[in-house]
Amino acid sequence: MKGLNFRTLDLNLLRVFDEVMAERNLTRAAHNLAMTQPAVSNALRRLREVVGDELVHRAGYGVEPTPVALALWPSVREALALLRETLSPDTFDPARAQSSFVLAMADATAAKIVPSLVRIGEQEAPGVSLRVLPLTTRDPRALLESGSADVAIGHFPGVVAELGAQHLKEENPAFLSQRLYDGEYVVVMRRDHPLAGRPLTLDDFCAARHLLVSFSGRPFGFVDEALTAVSRQRRVVLTVNQFFTAGLVVTTTDLLTVLPRHFVSATGIEHRLALSDLPLPVPAVHVDTLWHRQATHNTAHRWLREAVRRASADGFRHSAPLPP
Repeated sequence: MKGLNFRTLDLNLLRVFDEVMAERNLTRAAHNLAMTQPAVSNALRRLREVVGDELVHRAGYGVEPTPVALALWPSVREALALLRETLSPDTFDPARAQSSFVLAMADATAAKIVPSLVRIGEQEAPGVSLRVLPLTTRDPRALLESGSADVAIGHFPGVVAELGAQHLKEENPAFLSQRLYDGEYVVVMRRDHPLAGRPLTLDDFCAARHLLVSFSGRPFGFVDEALTAVSRQRRVVLTVNQFFTAGLVVTTTDLLTVLPRHFVSATGIEHRLALSDLPLPVPAVHVDTLWHRQATHNTAHRWLREAVRRASADGFRHSAPLPP
């Protein structure tokens, strides 16, 4: 971009670039911008000439960005969002809003938050609708960046650590987070399991066969990291991507699984389950809300984040008692 004359730059080209990057498809970008596809292609050509990079190239039914485009997009997107907020500030009125929000979270998190979130919506924003997407990753930033989700809620240790490091360097990270609660995990087995009803030793735990809830399908999680730290390991014979599925499977097998304590009472099958404390210390499992920086000052988004925070706190107060 050497020699770029910003004074003569057509800022509309940046709007087109932002939409193409969000959609990764020229046809959809043109539809969203109320333009023809040739007009979008022409705008990209003009921006390529200014930037000195191809920006995107054809890939399948869409386009893939170049490294230069990926580096440029966060700044362009944040600048456009700030302009929108300045020139046409939103006035979100929950009581009259007809908005729709998309939240990405695992089923254990949804069981804790969604019932109270629905109550808040009914009382404050009856016209607002919610869609919950299954969370399938510990790094949902691509979902948020593309606009596929408004917020992601879950355990994102790598992402949160990276954002914290950026803050320490006095950088402005593209994503922000807010701590909701710390999850307590317990060992779960069928009610008449041979290990039920007595303290679970580390030897018994390691000798058992295990079921792991894994979004990636990898048979290695935070419990396995803790075991490795004390030179021990367990045998994971099955992975699933839903906590409820894990709870259901252990009711009819000798497998052990590890679930959030609060989730057990939400399964509806807690009378068929026995709980035991983990036989070794594990790091706290923090559950955070994650969102894109460009949504920080949006009043509708602020209402959503505050509603999620209140729903999380309310979720513990309405938790049913756990089985002994």
